[in-house]
Amino acid sequence: MPFLLLALLEGVLRLFNYGHDLHLFVDDPQQSGFLVMNQHASEKYFTETDNATIGNFEPFHKHKPDGTLRIFVLGESTTIGYPYMHNGSFHRWLQYRLTHTFPDKEFEIINLALTAVNSYTVFGFAQELAAYQPDAVLIYTGHNEYYGALGVGSTNSIARNPSLVRFVLKLREFRFMQLIGHALAGIRKALSGQQPDLRENLMKRMAADQQIPYQSEVYQQGIEQYKTNLNDLCQLLSNQKIPVFISNLVSNEKDLKPFISASENLANSAQQQYQLASQAYKTGDFTTAKKAYVQAKELDLLRFRAPEAMNQVIREIATHYPDVTIVDTKAYFEKQSAHGILGKETLLEHVHPNLFGYALLSDAFYEALKKRKLIATEGSQEMSFAQLRQQMPITAVDSLQGAYEMMILKEGWPFNEPMPPEENRPKTVEEQLAGALVVRQLSWRDAMNQLAAYYAKEKNPLKALQVTEALSLEYPNDPTLYAQAGKLCATLNQNDQAVLYLKKAFQLENTFEKAQQLFITFLKLDRPEEALPYLRYASANNTSTFNLNELQTFVEQLIELKKQYAKDTNNVILSNQLAAGYLKFANASAAAKYVKKTLQQDSHNADALQLNKQIQALSK
Repeated sequence: MPFLLLALLEGVLRLFNYGHDLHLFVDDPQQSGFLVMNQHASEKYFTETDNATIGNFEPFHKHKPDGTLRIFVLGESTTIGYPYMHNGSFHRWLQYRLTHTFPDKEFEIINLALTAVNSYTVFGFAQELAAYQPDAVLIYTGHNEYYGALGVGSTNSIARNPSLVRFVLKLREFRFMQLIGHALAGIRKALSGQQPDLRENLMKRMAADQQIPYQSEVYQQGIEQYKTNLNDLCQLLSNQKIPVFISNLVSNEKDLKPFISASENLANSAQQQYQLASQAYKTGDFTTAKKAYVQAKELDLLRFRAPEAMNQVIREIATHYPDVTIVDTKAYFEKQSAHGILGKETLLEHVHPNLFGYALLSDAFYEALKKRKLIATEGSQEMSFAQLRQQMPITAVDSLQGAYEMMILKEGWPFNEPMPPEENRPKTVEEQLAGALVVRQLSWRDAMNQLAAYYAKEKNPLKALQVTEALSLEYPNDPTLYAQAGKLCATLNQNDQAVLYLKKAFQLENTFEKAQQLFITFLKLDRPEEALPYLRYASANNTSTFNLNELQTFVEQLIELKKQYAKDTNNVILSNQLAAGYLKFANASAAAKYVKKTLQQDSHNADALQLNKQIQALSK
C-alpha cells in the first residue's frame, strides 16, 4: 500500500508538472534535431538547490552524423574554464585546433562540466553518455572532492558512504522526493530563520568542515570517495569500449600561501613548510623547495587543492583499464614553470589556470588523442601549439572579464585580498564591456556584438575577425557567423581560412551568395577543380544579373589546362595560357603565379612580360 500511494503521488506530481526531469540532456529549444545539457541536471547533486550550478548549453545532433568525432568533457570549474567560461576553456582551444587542422572533418566537443561539483556528479553524468555514441570522454576532476556538492566536508554532504549517497541520488530523480526535499529545506530555513547569503562566494557557502587534517579520517574518506567514483566510471565506460582520457591534477605550489595552517611543529604546520620552501627557493635549492611547497599544500587544512593521493589514484586506476589513458597535464605545467615548481606562470590562484595554462591543458589532451590515434595528423597541415596560441580568438573583453572575476573572487574568503585601487583614467571600450559583463548588465553575445560593431567602425578587420571567430566557437550552428568570418578572412587575404569558414557556412545553409564567395576564393587560390561544384550550384541558383555560363566554361577549360601542365611543368605556353585565362577574369594573384613560373624558365619571354604588365596595372 505505501508503494502504491507513492506511485500515485509520483503520477499526480508529474501530471501537474511539479519538479524537474533531471536527465542529463533535453531537446534543444532553439533548433530541432539537437540536444543540449539539461539546466536542471545538477539539482540532483545539491541538497540546497539555491547552490545548484548551470553549465554550458552546447548543442549536438540528436542523431550523430557519419564521420563526426564526438567528445564529451566532464569535470568541475577548471574544466568549464573559470574565470573565462567561454573560449578560454581548454575544450574550446581543442575545438579550434582540431577544426583548423582537419577542416573537412566535423567535431562535436560537448562540455558537461559544472562549478562546485565533484566525482559524484562526474560519475552520474558518465552513466548517461553511452547512448549518445561518444568517441571519447575527457575528464579533469578532483579539486572539489571535499567541498564540492556531496563532498565529505561540504554543506551539501548527506553521507560518507558512496553506496548510500548514490541511493539517495537515485531517489532524487522521483518528483515525490523532490517535494520532500523542498519541504525539508523550507522547514530548515524557517527554523533557523536564515536564508543562504547568495552574496557570499560559492566557495564559502559550500565549505562546512574548514579544517581537515592530513591523513585524518575525513581526509581518507575524501580519497576513498574519489577512488570509488572514478574507478566505477572507468569500469563502466571501458566495458562499453569508450576511450577515457583522465588528466592528473595541477595546483599552485609556490605562489599561494596555505589557507589554514595548524600551529604545531614543523612536520604538521603548512605555514612553516611553506616558509621553509620559500627560503630554499631563495637560496637556489629548488629540489628542497619543490618538496616543501608540495608538503605545505598537503598540510593545508582548508582542502581546496587536491592532495597528491588523488594523482596516485588516477595512476592506479588507469593501469587496470586498457581504454583509459592518463593525460599528464602536470608534466606540461611543470615544464613551463620556473624550476618545475607550479605557480603564477600557469595558474591564477589555487587551482584555476590562466589563459596560457588552459592552452597547455588543451595541448596535453590533444597530444593524448594523437597518441591513441583518435586523430591522425599525417597528411594534414597541423596547427602547432605556437600557432594555436597566436590565433586562438580570445578577445580583450574575455581576458579582462577573467581578470575582473578573479579580483572579485580574491577579495572574498578565503583569499581576503583587497581590491586594487581603480585607476583614474577613461576606460577603453573593451574595459567597459568587460565590466558590464562582470556585473551581469550584458550577455556575452551582446558584448561580442557591440565589440564587433566597434571594430568595424574603427576599420579594424583583424580584430573584427577575432570577435566573429569567437562567436562561431560559441554558436557553431550559425551559418551567418561563418559567412561573416569567411568574408573578413578574404578581406585580409587569408584565403585558406576564408575557405574553411565559407565551406562551413555553405554546409549549414546552401545559398547563391555563399557558393559565389566560395568559387571566387577557390579561383584566387588557383584551385579551379574545387571551385567548380560551387560554381555549378551558383549557376543553377543564379540570383544575380551576371551570366555564369561563360565562367563555368572557362573553369572547366582551366582544369584541363592544369592537368596538362601538371604533366609538363616546363611548358611556358601552358603556363602563359593559365595566366592569361586568370587575367581574363581579373584574377591577378593566380595569374602572377604562372607568369612567375614562365619567367623562371625564360626570363625574356615576351608573352609573360606583357602579361606581367597587365598584372601590375590590375594591382594598382
